[in-house]
Amino acid sequence: MRHSIFYSAVALTVLIATGGCKLVKNPDPNSAEKEQSSLTDAVRMANYAREIWDAQVLSAVAENLVPITDLRTALAKDVDAAGEAHGLRPDGEANPWNFAVSGSGVIIEGNTESRAAKLQVDTDADGKADVTVQLGPVVRGTALRDAMPFLIFSNFRDQIEFAKLAGGLNAMAHERLEIPEGDVVGKTVSFEGIFTFKNVTASPEIVPTALSFEGT
Repeated sequence: MRHSIFYSAVALTVLIATGGCKLVKNPDPNSAEKEQSSLTDAVRMANYAREIWDAQVLSAVAENLVPITDLRTALAKDVDAAGEAHGLRPDGEANPWNFAVSGSGVIIEGNTESRAAKLQVDTDADGKADVTVQLGPVVRGTALRDAMPFLIFSNFRDQIEFAKLAGGLNAMAHERLEIPEGDVVGKTVSFEGIFTFKNVTASPEIVPTALSFEGT
């Protein structure tokens, strides 16, 4: 009889101890992978671009920044030497140079309403625009992606995924910009960003990673 009472007490104690407990299902180690695989390439690459933007992309720009006036002089002397000294590009001599540049100038033309909004900027004080600053949200080119030494094509699934990454980086550049309302023509703008070099006579089309306007 004493044994029955003892075992009943033990059972009651166990029931009381576990009564407030909630059974939690062990997480499925494959669930995150499944969720990731269900995303589109565009969404996955946009998420990745956001993850690397501050710590890696902006750091790479800062490490390789050169004043655009100095770069212009260097390119006029010797394109290859300027590229070796300041340029960034994917492996292979057939790929064009990309440059991280800083500068400032007066806005000669400013289209801030279009989806492909951009500024035409005079950086050498001759009254003519010599730099295009792309504002977006539609941003042309793959300069940001191609200038990043840590973004290697072979590390991605295919060309489609790699192309979506370029779009995600361009979208991040646009997202971080603060454009003043109203007419910007005549204002002074300072910029940092990346452009793909075409030739010494072509106006650089810069994707800005930093942008500020005089008096704003």
